[in-house]
Amino acid sequence: MVDSIYRTRSLGVAAVGLPDQYADGKAARVWQRYIGDTKSRTEEYRSWVVSLLKQQGCKLVLDVACGTGVDSIMLLEEGFKVVSVDASDKMLKYALKERWERRKEPAFDNWVIEEANWLTLADDVQKPGQGFDAVICLGNSFAHLPDFKGDQADQKLALQNIASMVRPGGILIIDHRNYDHILDTGKAPRGKNIYYQTDLKQDIDTSVLWVNNRPTMVTLDYSLEIPQPDGSQNAPDT
Repeated sequence: MVDSIYRTRSLGVAAVGLPDQYADGKAARVWQRYIGDTKSRTEEYRSWVVSLLKQQGCKLVLDVACGTGVDSIMLLEEGFKVVSVDASDKMLKYALKERWERRKEPAFDNWVIEEANWLTLADDVQKPGQGFDAVICLGNSFAHLPDFKGDQADQKLALQNIASMVRPGGILIIDHRNYDHILDTGKAPRGKNIYYQTDLKQDIDTSVLWVNNRPTMVTLDYSLEIPQPDGSQNAPDT
């Protein structure tokens, strides 16, 4: 069993320096229900991530935006050793629950989950030797870092910190939506690569905020109808 399973830096609030967009717990619950099941990951997506890591000989992976743990769990099931971090303790509780329920499996017994954020990553995460074989930031997660200063200084610092965790010759995988296309056209592209599937009734509204006659910000509003245990439908969660 590992010496440290979970390390928190807060008392139910976000890690220092990064606002917790899931602090009330509601969004984390909806997100877990929406794409929290590893079975929701398409075979195309799983094959892409796993084959890329295996081709590069990766064994130890740092998931810097693990959320509820869905991608980390997928990699654990594929035989990788994973360290998972997120800035939201509300999101991490779902990963911790999965770890506990599967603790008799060696991969899950050795799964390390920590509360951390990208702005202080070097202080929050102990880098093994020269670094991790691979660092992943999946699920459009990087776009959730606000640009409060307006100069992308936090984004640059976050990228620098994330990249510093990769060993020489290792790989860094960051995926996100094509926001340039959305800003130019006002709608999301019809891509061929689908990374999750869900049976929930959903409605996703894509909007572009214009400032001084320039497209500046993209907002995505999700409305989901989550069934109750008796099969009835709740009013949509947004």
